[in-house]
Amino acid sequence: MRSTYVVRRPVLNSYLVRQRDRKRRKELGLVLVIILPLAIGLLGYVWLNLELIDLGYEVHDLERTLKQEEQHQRELFVESAYLSSPAQVQSRASAELGMVPATLDKVVFLEEIP
Repeated sequence: MRSTYVVRRPVLNSYLVRQRDRKRRKELGLVLVIILPLAIGLLGYVWLNLELIDLGYEVHDLERTLKQEEQHQRELFVESAYLSSPAQVQSRASAELGMVPATLDKVVFLEEIP
C-alpha cells in the first residue's frame, strides 16, 4: 500500500565521515586493563584446581597399586615359608629329584676322612 503523501528519496550519506571516539577507546583500554588480569587469575586458579584433581587421581592410583603390591608380597612370603618348610623340602626332594634319606652306612663322619 503506497501512500501518495510520502515521497521516498534515497539517503545519501557519502559526505558523512565517522570520527574515532577517543573516550570510547580509553574506556575500552580501561576495561581491558581491569578484565585481563582477572581473566588470567581465573584461568590460573582453574588450571591449579585441575592439576590438583589430576594429582589426586594419580595418588589414588598409586595407593591402589601399593596395596596390590603389598598383597602380592604377603602372598610371596607365605609361599616362601611354605616351600622352605623341612617337610615340603623333603617331599619335593624325594618326588622331583629322587632323593632318599641317608642311611647310617652312607654317612661319612669327620674323623673317618683322611
